[in-house]
Amino acid sequence: MAIYSLANRTTNVTTANACLEIRTTSTDRPRVMEIGIFLAGATASTFGLGRPAAIGQTPTAPITVLAEDPGDPAGTVTTALAWGTGPTAPTNFFRRISLPATVGTGVIWTFPRGLVIPVSSSIVIWNLSSMGVSDIYVVIDE
Repeated sequence: MAIYSLANRTTNVTTANACLEIRTTSTDRPRVMEIGIFLAGATASTFGLGRPAAIGQTPTAPITVLAEDPGDPAGTVTTALAWGTGPTAPTNFFRRISLPATVGTGVIWTFPRGLVIPVSSSIVIWNLSSMGVSDIYVVIDE
């Protein structure tokens, strides 16, 4: 398996909505190794990481993860920031974090054995409170 990563700046700051979705295809079963979230605006923010009850439909501009080794094949996992119909709220969360209204504050979540995303599925970063714009990166073992 190869390591891929990607950084995004979020655009959805609405409470009770996904600000980022990590999506798989019908042939992928990747592992999330690391996620970093850092505030780009001075707004106190609370995030949750979980599996949505339903994957987002019609992502408007999905971005494919980038191979960290240029000799590896192109990635297939994508991230999305907006959808025709957004993903639904997770029932429970793997991680939650509340960050103070300080630009640059953040968290790095690591998953030593990888957090598996099933085929044709996703994991979301969910806005649990009023949010500021944030920078989120993901590291994937695909």
